Amino acid sequence: MKLKHLLAPLAIALMLASCQKNETTPSAEKLNLSSTNNTNGSYASTQTFDEGFESAGKTAYADADVTFTSGSWDLNSALVGTSASDAKVGSHSIRIENTGTLGMNFDVTTGASTVTMEYAVFGSDGSSAFQLWESTNGGSTYTQVGTTSITASSTTLATATFTVNVAGTIRFQVRKTTGGTNRINIDEFTINSYSSTGGGTGGGGSSTADNTNLMLGNPSNATADISNFDNYLYDHTYYVESYNRDRNEPNWVSWYVGSTSLGSQDRANDFRADPNLPTGWYEVPATAYSGSGFDRGHNCPSGDRTSTVAANEETFLMDNMVPQAPQNNEQTWANLEEYGRSLVAAGDEIYVIMGSYGSGGTGSSGSATTVDGGLVVVPSNIWKVIVVLPNGDNDLSRITSTTRVIAVNTPNINTISSDWTQYITTVKSIETATGYSLLTNVPANIRTVLENVKDSGTGN
Repeated sequence: MKLKHLLAPLAIALMLASCQKNETTPSAEKLNLSSTNNTNGSYASTQTFDEGFESAGKTAYADADVTFTSGSWDLNSALVGTSASDAKVGSHSIRIENTGTLGMNFDVTTGASTVTMEYAVFGSDGSSAFQLWESTNGGSTYTQVGTTSITASSTTLATATFTVNVAGTIRFQVRKTTGGTNRINIDEFTINSYSSTGGGTGGGGSSTADNTNLMLGNPSNATADISNFDNYLYDHTYYVESYNRDRNEPNWVSWYVGSTSLGSQDRANDFRADPNLPTGWYEVPATAYSGSGFDRGHNCPSGDRTSTVAANEETFLMDNMVPQAPQNNEQTWANLEEYGRSLVAAGDEIYVIMGSYGSGGTGSSGSATTVDGGLVVVPSNIWKVIVVLPNGDNDLSRITSTTRVIAVNTPNINTISSDWTQYITTVKSIETATGYSLLTNVPANIRTVLENVKDSGTGN
């Protein structure tokens, strides 16, 4: 399996172990702050590491370095908290007091697209604020990421997401800035790498880099322009989607699954509205489908993102959902999703595009064209395309006219068969129904062949 976006192999092995922590479900709050030092150009990200601070201890606030699985960190007016009053995922988190800091003593060379972390107040302490700072010169000088401080005011873990978009060598430091002796907890510090290998023929936001979510192309030439509200390109780090503001659901979602995508992280089940949609757009609530007879059907499934808490939680945002007939979601689609993961477990890697179209489905309570008071469209069809490759490098160049491509198109009805192979079709058929071009980064002569091949469902 390719690990080109990760740290040294030894560190990787250790970090994978640190990801396997029992989950404490955080609150629905999710902050997104931007760096003031962004580079330009498109990017695609994979996880560099998720540091859970489980592998070492520090019981005093005095300044000292501590070596965790990702590397050496400086804890100044900070310790490793293990008490019942420490908010944490697993058994450890960082506890910071006064104007203390938590900082990396090492650089990552893959840059950073985003940084996420869990945070909460310690015990019964009052509120405190903190900031994320970045250094691109080995720690000689630092610049704040964004311009806003985050205030921790709850004992329940919340997730902060910082948009960095900086290429090359970088390290980070968390700085507690207010609150005096009030203490805060920080956990699950995740860096997602930056890649400037955007481009290709798929339109805005596509990338041909290995293991990236849009390697196959941008099916509808979606753009990150809010005026393009029915074809809005939204990069969730762990998947990329074309969001449709009028339907209040994705047109399509694209993602990669390899061995590093899968781990032992529990299902978060924290369905929630997405506060990071453009200002003024409707944020579909977690209860939007309640009583409708339709499931909250994932596009990018929870089971494909079990490496970390952050990865799994991202799949439960409501803009990753469509109203899906329960039989379709819980049996037919669940079986197809599990089949895709079985291919990865057997030594393959897969690139997946899933979407929906049309209006009107039949759930457990009968037929409907919309839910949530008419605000969310019930699609008539739900489809998926899976491109299967043996583990290796230079993925796009390894796609040939004999590469296995699985295309499935199902009616969104509750009387559907649980056998997904009954709904196998061709890529071309899905393209005709949707108007999309699904494999635009694949050379045209190869793409033409793959678009017209109908998979057997058995891999033979």
